[in-house]
Amino acid sequence: MRLGIISALHEEQQGLVEAMEGPYKLTHGMREYFVGRLWEIDAVCVLSRIGKVAAALTTATLVEKFGVTHILFTGVAGAGDASVRVGDIVVAESLVQHDMDASPLFPRYEVPLTGLTHFLSDHHMALQLADAAHRFLEDDFALAVDPGERAVFALSGPRLHRGLIASADQFVSDKDRLDALNGALPGLLAVEMEGAAVAQACFELGIPFGVIRTISDNANEHAATDFMRFVKSVAARYAFHIVRQFCLGWQKAGVTQASRESAGT
Repeated sequence: MRLGIISALHEEQQGLVEAMEGPYKLTHGMREYFVGRLWEIDAVCVLSRIGKVAAALTTATLVEKFGVTHILFTGVAGAGDASVRVGDIVVAESLVQHDMDASPLFPRYEVPLTGLTHFLSDHHMALQLADAAHRFLEDDFALAVDPGERAVFALSGPRLHRGLIASADQFVSDKDRLDALNGALPGLLAVEMEGAAVAQACFELGIPFGVIRTISDNANEHAATDFMRFVKSVAARYAFHIVRQFCLGWQKAGVTQASRESAGT
């Protein structure tokens, strides 16, 4: 197994390359791919840059050139519902491109010639990501995020959510736009700019994937306020520790499965 880890911004992968064992860098398609081992897992880390095309291109390259067998996208997102707060974590169970509209030829949100509006995350990866996020909140959060930054962003008792994430080549920063999306997409938890493109690429290539997002803003008129500060001081710490927990859990699961197979069970 080889895990491809994608983020849109450098800060969203802060510390991961440094944590790699024996990393080496390959440049391809204007991107730097770092290949090595993360907590005993064979991995490739790369920044996709922002937007659906960038994310899909990066996903395809990871599969076709670097031979990854699973893909994990980690980064930040805006809240898609009033119950989701800044500092919460959303694990995608399904993803939709909310700017996809080829009607009347195809139903709104349906990706033409796939018959799908929603792309489902790999069930096992979603479960493992949720477990990793839960362990982070229980074991790492208090030490990982500086108390001063927790106070600035009012991070008190962050929660884990699982459900629908919507993507588009749009930074949602308008309450009316968000209300419209909530009306059209029941159960919406988060809005961002890459996840559903990764989902479509992985679906078409037959690659299991997972998407996890830290909520950085409420997707309203104040969405850009202190955005980069949050990414650097909060989301980066979330991503590092959740990926760590995910890799440790994945490695443990692999060892357990190997033991069962060697025992003939």
